[in-house]
Amino acid sequence: MSPLQLIIGNKNYSSWSLRPWLAMKRAKIEFEEILIPLYRPDTDERLKKLSPSGKVPVLKDGETLIWESLAIGEYLAEKFPEKHLWPKDPSTRALARAVASEMHAGFADLRSECPFNARRDPKPISLSAGAQKDVRRVQQIWKNLRDSFGGRGPFLFGEFSYADAMFAPVAFRFHHYAVPVSPEAKAYMETLFTLPEVKDWVEAGRHEVWVIPASEK
Repeated sequence: MSPLQLIIGNKNYSSWSLRPWLAMKRAKIEFEEILIPLYRPDTDERLKKLSPSGKVPVLKDGETLIWESLAIGEYLAEKFPEKHLWPKDPSTRALARAVASEMHAGFADLRSECPFNARRDPKPISLSAGAQKDVRRVQQIWKNLRDSFGGRGPFLFGEFSYADAMFAPVAFRFHHYAVPVSPEAKAYMETLFTLPEVKDWVEAGRHEVWVIPASEK
């Protein structure tokens, strides 16, 4: 059987690529990593050969292509049910999918005003009312889940799940843009930052030579 292939963008800048990469590494799902630097002269041509949307990430399983980070998570959960990428309890699993979907579809102001940049030295910027609303909502989600499932472990639903992978880039944004957060949010962020897989991603990103000016606020 051909190994899974995960097509990703720059580790320093591609928050969407981080999500399935982190989940697969954390679950010890073997895959071949194919990194295509974004916003380079040959980027579009290279991506068109591998990605129906022309974007990253893309999971390739033989002849099957899955794009969009949330869809990749669902595919992996079905292919590797023993990895428990979502919580086991049906009601809890539905809640995890709901917050992951909210992350996938929402928080546009925060994302646009605070581009993902793993090399950025923490420094605050002025956030719009919309971005501040996003910050409050993310923290409320985290607090609600930690209040409900904190007794089971340090992640959103106790044990690591795909929901944590979906929210991981937001933790980076809060950190690198020095966004004021609650003690509970900070503790959850530190839980993510201490993961060996996250450290590996950051270290690799710091050694990349490519620069995307629009993400260097």
